[in-house]
Amino acid sequence: MNEILQTYTDHKESVYLSEGVFPERTTPKVIPPLTPDGKKWPKISIVTVSFNMVNYIEDTILSVISQQYPNLEYIVIDGGSRDGTVDIIKKYEKWITYWISEPDKGMYDAIQKGFKKATGDIMAYINSDDKFHYNAFFSAATIFSANEDVEWILGRASFYNDEGTIVDVKDLKKWSKYNYYTGDYKWIQQESVFWKRSLWIKAGSKINTELKYAGDYELWLRFFRYAKLYSCETVFAGFRFRTKDQLSLEKIDSYLYEVELVTNLSTLPREDKYSIKKIKFFQKYILNFPLINRIKTLTRHYEKIFDYPPKIVYDFYQKKFFKNNS
Repeated sequence: MNEILQTYTDHKESVYLSEGVFPERTTPKVIPPLTPDGKKWPKISIVTVSFNMVNYIEDTILSVISQQYPNLEYIVIDGGSRDGTVDIIKKYEKWITYWISEPDKGMYDAIQKGFKKATGDIMAYINSDDKFHYNAFFSAATIFSANEDVEWILGRASFYNDEGTIVDVKDLKKWSKYNYYTGDYKWIQQESVFWKRSLWIKAGSKINTELKYAGDYELWLRFFRYAKLYSCETVFAGFRFRTKDQLSLEKIDSYLYEVELVTNLSTLPREDKYSIKKIKFFQKYILNFPLINRIKTLTRHYEKIFDYPPKIVYDFYQKKFFKNNS
């Protein structure tokens, strides 16, 4: 009899889970009323753009709304999908601040539409096949709240396979505007970047809608002119490698063409141009010679030119993020 009951229970549970119905949490998620430094949670605006992404967008939406961030503004801009994407958006519209489905002029046109609706203190966008990691918004908000001088941040780059499994997390890299100015721009992972509205306004309150592939690169170029990018020892979001129809991989040559098109260094301040000359001198005459580049005073001087900001790391004893200058 017990064996029969157990078989029935196992079968019932199997059907229960296969239908996509999960039991509610026994222990509710605890959301602190204030940030660790005693401030109100800042409003975060997230924009998702989509077009015919029925197989992926539900994962993206759930990665946003399941954060249960208490001051979230979520905006979804769809390009007029006809594959069932809109039905999925409607399924979750209770948790979406604003959404629309209509033809647009491309991805960056849709992103700009979304940000025109955004009112948050912190901003970010994620494509409709990528995903945020658990509690990413709380981590980003905590970092900004505790560091008023920090205007944009980047987490470790992470990657999903087609099925949505995390398969790789990269080492943390520091970034400087001089990396970009000297051709080292591979890659700032777009979905892992958050920025303050103040920086967005300084940089023109827009993304370049004339571009098709390198709009984020051009935006980072403008951000770098106003603020340092702080790398954080945490993960915020991941990029999904799909097996087909992925513009960022299939159109890499077009992307590189647009990168060259928008990288105009002639308008840089004189001191930036001088720093670029010093970096190129080091790269040509010092770093290429093993005996010379072992001289630590020279390599330290080379690193100093880039003027990297400190990394932001987490202190488990004090339970907070802090700037690490080491």
